[in-house]
Amino acid sequence: MNIKSPASQEDWVNYFQLRWQVLRAPWQQPIGSEKDDLEFNDTTFHAMAISENNEILGVARLHLLPQNIAQVRYMAVSDITQGMGVGSQLLKYLENIAKSNEVKKVFLQSRENAVEFYKKHDYVVVQKSFLMYDQIQHYLMEKDI
Repeated sequence: MNIKSPASQEDWVNYFQLRWQVLRAPWQQPIGSEKDDLEFNDTTFHAMAISENNEILGVARLHLLPQNIAQVRYMAVSDITQGMGVGSQLLKYLENIAKSNEVKKVFLQSRENAVEFYKKHDYVVVQKSFLMYDQIQHYLMEKDI
């Protein structure tokens, strides 16, 4: 497995397709709902996990914020590769980018089914936050790095 930033037009199409497929399609959300207005600026870093066969396995994004804080967003791992370390590698990649940008704290909004995953990576629950689509409970989590 290789972790990289999307580079080609094909990379970007596949990156956003997996993000939509995992994070939006199961809740009948339209294509395009997997993107926001921060996708392409100088404070945003994208990561994608690629198999030896050039198959996209997972995606994630880091957004740098003022005061040495960053947010991990849109972490999505293909259903067939969950539990195989893809998410861990993506998170490590983004945390290394954060460290190289002098970030001291990373936070994220974890879906309830991913809280234990983030806890294994030393994130702590700060509070129960919002309910997405009236059914997906989220928790604000953070980690000092």
